[in-house]
Amino acid sequence: MQRLPNIGQVSEIQIDRKITLRYVKAGSGSPLILMHTIRTQLDYFQEVIPALAKNNTVYALDLPGHGYSSIDKSANYDEPYLRNAVIAFIEKLDLKQVTLVGESIGGVLALTVASSAPERIVKVVASNTYDYDTRYADGVRRGNVFANIVLANYAIPIHGAIFAALENWLFLGIVMKGGLQQKMWMPKTLLSKINRAGYRKGFRYVERNIFANWKSWGKARSLYCDVKAPVTLIYGDADWSTIEERERTAQALGKVNITILKNTGHFGFIDNPEQMIALVS
Repeated sequence: MQRLPNIGQVSEIQIDRKITLRYVKAGSGSPLILMHTIRTQLDYFQEVIPALAKNNTVYALDLPGHGYSSIDKSANYDEPYLRNAVIAFIEKLDLKQVTLVGESIGGVLALTVASSAPERIVKVVASNTYDYDTRYADGVRRGNVFANIVLANYAIPIHGAIFAALENWLFLGIVMKGGLQQKMWMPKTLLSKINRAGYRKGFRYVERNIFANWKSWGKARSLYCDVKAPVTLIYGDADWSTIEERERTAQALGKVNITILKNTGHFGFIDNPEQMIALVS
């Protein structure tokens, strides 16, 4: 796995008084923004950035509270909060003719940002959109029995904070294994980076708070009808979503076609990077 300094320039940008986003910039050409899954960070994309940067200026973000972006324990980490931060990032850099690419919650954000800032967006690639929870961390809990038990405990007041503090490399790896199909395990260097970021002060608050705001990701579907840019909607055949949930999202987007990747789970950019590159390019 490549190190970020070998891929592009790592920077930070002040969005407002409380939000600073870390991002990596690589390549040249039209802007392409990558938005990661729940509980990961921009390093999630480091295997695909070099290929995508051949024809684009790629910006991969740490979403608010994730990776090494700022943490605000007074904030409510729901979909509108993250969406507004991404829109502010685009506006701060005055990016135009943007392609938005996201997976999981990043896929939802790609669609809602496109609906809210249509004049700046020319294309959207949304993979395994996380817009179907019916309870706390419902999607992640579908991955495997261990994930279901762990995330159910996270939801319990007081006890959940104590339980979340016990999270470690192995604990996290078993949960994330539930989002893979081709690969048996998250790449160890990537998992180590994600795990390390989890020990930042305030991170457990963000982790539990973003799951607690599960209703906001379903509500985001109401914005999909306002997306003007062409949309590529992708699902791994072993994604956590049901067929009915996928079709509901496609309907909300105006009956767009669904592309299904065989032998691919929720973490498509890890499980099947070559096909994801081909679909984004």
